[in-house]
Amino acid sequence: MTTPSTGPELQLLRPDHAPALLSFEEANRAYFAAVVPDRGDAYFRDFEARHAALLAEQATGDCFFHVLVGDGGEILGRVNLVDVADGGAELGYRIAEKATGRGLATRAVRQVCDLAVTAYGLTGLRAGTTFDNPGSHAVLLRTGFVPGGEIRLDGRRGTRYSLAL
Repeated sequence: MTTPSTGPELQLLRPDHAPALLSFEEANRAYFAAVVPDRGDAYFRDFEARHAALLAEQATGDCFFHVLVGDGGEILGRVNLVDVADGGAELGYRIAEKATGRGLATRAVRQVCDLAVTAYGLTGLRAGTTFDNPGSHAVLLRTGFVPGGEIRLDGRRGTRYSLAL
């Protein structure tokens, strides 16, 4: 008898995630670039060094990088807390194109919000998204974030959100 899958698992970024994470980023590059700034060729060319730098930054407690791992080890998303300071952090996330529309982003953001309190001792989160990314707006609103005004993200208009934990 096998145990049914509970769906993708949120995991703190580790060194062994590198190959699957690079595959995730390469497979979804054009999809992500439609709503967020492209990471650029150097990101992919220097991925191994970039991954090591993220892990080193995470070890300091300044950031917490998470991946959403599906059956078989495939990465279906990322949910990160960056610029951790004074009880707060900036939330960022991206879900693979083939995994959208299934509630994974909402579930993963809720899990990271829980971790922010229970594991990282945070009291508030910030997030922002561009106006042309309605899916991201919906995720933030469903997870309790409150809009707090207009911002510019890499030259594009958007909304700033906050969440008291």
